[in-house]
Amino acid sequence: MNLVSAKASPWWTPSVHADRRPFLIGRNAIQGALRGYFAREDFIEVDTATLQVSPGNEAHLHAFATEALTTDGQATPFYLHTSPEFACKKLLSAGEQRIACFAHVYRNRERGPLHHPEFTMLEWYRAGESYETLMMDCVRLLALAAETIKTPKLAYRGAETDPFAGPERISVAEAFERYGGIDLLASIAADGSTDREYLASELRRNGIRVSADDGWADLFSRALVEKIEPHLGFGRVTILDEYPVSEAALARPSARDPRVAERFELYACGVELANGFGELTNAAEQRRRFEIEMAEKARIYGERYPLDEDFLDALSIMPEASGIALGFDRLVMLATGASRIDQVLWTPVAEYGR
Repeated sequence: MNLVSAKASPWWTPSVHADRRPFLIGRNAIQGALRGYFAREDFIEVDTATLQVSPGNEAHLHAFATEALTTDGQATPFYLHTSPEFACKKLLSAGEQRIACFAHVYRNRERGPLHHPEFTMLEWYRAGESYETLMMDCVRLLALAAETIKTPKLAYRGAETDPFAGPERISVAEAFERYGGIDLLASIAADGSTDREYLASELRRNGIRVSADDGWADLFSRALVEKIEPHLGFGRVTILDEYPVSEAALARPSARDPRVAERFELYACGVELANGFGELTNAAEQRRRFEIEMAEKARIYGERYPLDEDFLDALSIMPEASGIALGFDRLVMLATGASRIDQVLWTPVAEYGR
């Protein structure tokens, strides 16, 4: 028998659009409410360039590449940014104190219920303020999103979170001990170096797969996904705080414990919503981290992205600050009850690779 698979109707089909429209109207209402919050907090809304010299320098982020041509056809490589972070921090260096940005960002190799190749990142930065302030921003914004569309809960795939309840704040090390029986900090030295063999033995003891070519970061990520994240953000919001300093990205080390960094992630209904930092302003240390990440990217994927030297120059005069990136579309999903990210995007990217 010749079976022909049914093809879903395009998003612009009137009946499909009618089903999606309540989510989209909710999206607009939430965006308007969040803009009001930032205006009341004396933020300036900024608009950053999408084309950048570097799309970001994390090993597992994949960018869309393009070229800029001069009038005589000479080509210069550019990328669609994966985050407006570099541009926003240049604005902090220029003297801005509180900025917020709803930015369209682009990530390759990402498509699924919670991922889309083009999506909206809400980022905001506070010069001279601690990253704990960002945590309170997050709590208020989630409650505001729910209030705006008159829902008492955030929901995703049968899971629920009360956005009006006080958040749970737990360190990464505490979460590894509680949910995985893993002593994570025992694998991290005071200088931030890591003990791969110790962490591998902890994972094996707890029934987590370990491959011969896994580095410490691979093992950390696998344990986080398999043992920790399934417990986060149920009933109330979870703030997962104090990431290992080797996973600090652009965050500064903690003054309390040099083995960890001022980095947190926000979870609701088991979904990661935001990633916040007490920002690193040491340009030499940031360059070192970027070079490590790009070496790892070259090892795994056979490519690397250039460093944004302009960003590193600006970082050397950037004031102490805290900053955060929140997946705006995911927040809309959880507030409206949508099951897929494309339901809350006005015009999803065309399907490809099928």
